[in-house]
Amino acid sequence: MRVLPFFPLCLRPVRHLRISAALMRATALELAILAGHLLLYPTGLTPERPAAPAPDPEPHPSDAALLPTGGPVHPPVVLLHGFVDNRSVFVLLRRALARHGRQHVECLNYSPLTCDIRTAAELLGRHIEQICARTGRCEVDIVGHSLGGLIARYYVQCLGGDLRVRTLVTLGTPHSGTAVAPLASAHPIVRQMRPGSAVIEELTTPAPGCRTRFVSFWSDLDQIMVPVETACIDHPDLIAQNVRVSGIGHLALPVHPAVAAAIREALESSDSAAATSGAVSVA
Repeated sequence: MRVLPFFPLCLRPVRHLRISAALMRATALELAILAGHLLLYPTGLTPERPAAPAPDPEPHPSDAALLPTGGPVHPPVVLLHGFVDNRSVFVLLRRALARHGRQHVECLNYSPLTCDIRTAAELLGRHIEQICARTGRCEVDIVGHSLGGLIARYYVQCLGGDLRVRTLVTLGTPHSGTAVAPLASAHPIVRQMRPGSAVIEELTTPAPGCRTRFVSFWSDLDQIMVPVETACIDHPDLIAQNVRVSGIGHLALPVHPAVAAAIREALESSDSAAATSGAVSVA
């Protein structure tokens, strides 16, 4: 039975009370994260200066037996932020990845004046080519938050980026478009994130042979994704897994340690069917 908003609180189902309490906790966490992020935001305004890879020293023949063999070799990880944000949102996630063996992690900034997802995807492609040339790797992994995930998906699916992207992890990305805050549609890129936009419709077209593995994290308390299921990928041609996150909102997705652990698991897995568990609970 549907519960109306004006229905007496004392007569509402217990489940509704639990959801309300969880939403209150998630909202408080969102406000705390927003306050912290506002403090860090100025540190991410300038583009990151990529570090040149250290040259490998020539091994002496007598040292051949001492060289490591069979160790994991991870592709570079590219972190792509959301709308009107910057690379500072990934401070904690970047540290978590580095602590677990991801030595080459780069955060890319795109201008808040960017007005077209297609243009941003082309720019992302050029950045990835530079990263591959610099590191000598032919593939990268991408983690995209919100709009960043949509830009990365467009690059992979529509611009041939599946040749470069091994795994694309999206966090609260409006894959089917979000109907939140209609007044924000004054910005062209927000209009492109609306259900039924030309970009969203383009992403529903066939993508046969797409080789990238997609892992999409969506939160049941995400107030930016309307409806929340829009952050799931539903496309017959894509190798995709949707991971439900319970107990947190939109801003917490790139900073919560439980989500970071699941992201690491997704990146480390070579088997798409075992990329992550089916759900992440942080309550």
